[in-house]
Amino acid sequence: MPQGVDIVTHTAPTMLFIGVTTGGSSINRLFPLWADILGLGDARLVGIDLPLSAPAEDYRAVVRQIEGDPLTLGGLITTHKIDLYNAAHGLFDEIDRYARLCGEIACISKRAGRLIGGAVDPITAGQSIDAIVGAGYWARTGADVLCLGAGGAGAAILTTLTTRRAEGDRPRRLLFVDIDPVRLAHLRGIAAKLPEHGVALEFIHNESAAANDRLMADLPPGSMVINATGMGKDRPGSPITDEGRFPQNGVAWELNYRGPRGFLQQACAQAADRNLTVEDGWYYFLVGWAAIIGEIFDVSVTPPLFERMAQAAETIR
Repeated sequence: MPQGVDIVTHTAPTMLFIGVTTGGSSINRLFPLWADILGLGDARLVGIDLPLSAPAEDYRAVVRQIEGDPLTLGGLITTHKIDLYNAAHGLFDEIDRYARLCGEIACISKRAGRLIGGAVDPITAGQSIDAIVGAGYWARTGADVLCLGAGGAGAAILTTLTTRRAEGDRPRRLLFVDIDPVRLAHLRGIAAKLPEHGVALEFIHNESAAANDRLMADLPPGSMVINATGMGKDRPGSPITDEGRFPQNGVAWELNYRGPRGFLQQACAQAADRNLTVEDGWYYFLVGWAAIIGEIFDVSVTPPLFERMAQAAETIR
């Protein structure tokens, strides 16, 4: 897969993992441990690597595989969430409200013969931000958020920070930067559908790391800077230069949990001087995968179960 629209018949309950370099993901070692904790028996995880902006038929072939094979129970989509939605949303029987709002599909599952597309990232992004800064942070600091990258993760961050937090505890400004004007237009479209939220939004088309440095320099103390570009994992480099200065008392959140992660290294180098809170994408990775595995295999991942799963994850990190 994908090979035209031919259906692969699996011999055990199977979950697909659709990404760019799935073989390098820690989930390949983690999935058997979690399958044991969740009582999934001989369930398997099968990776499918697609190039960035793959042909639309490849995305439709993945969806048809899940629909056509009884033992292919669903799939998790990483980098291709928006492209898969655009290419294949018409193949689904049901698409949840976050998937419709964000124009992306991160989870494909089946219930009673119905094919369901979902977007869990607005929920898991919110959980991750809460774990980093805690309740009341934005109300207390009056800080901004600079999100470098306007893809699927950017859509989740936009949605969760404007709709899933108390009205008095939202950032003052949300700034989204991307090299692709199409992705920025997509975020503007999402923003236009949001209820009134009181957060100032800016969408900036920019291909210069030095320009991103200047945006960072204008942030008030306590602000959060996020690398949601994929740089440092899917492609080399960082969206800022080594001369860029993080906001004093701020937060640097690297959404990648693996790879060279130049942005993370830059943040760590300034952590003491700028009094930074520096986080990578490990917790975001765990909560996202746990939520989607639970959805695909129809298992309730309770807080005690997730704690056991997180402890198991530390053994392979």
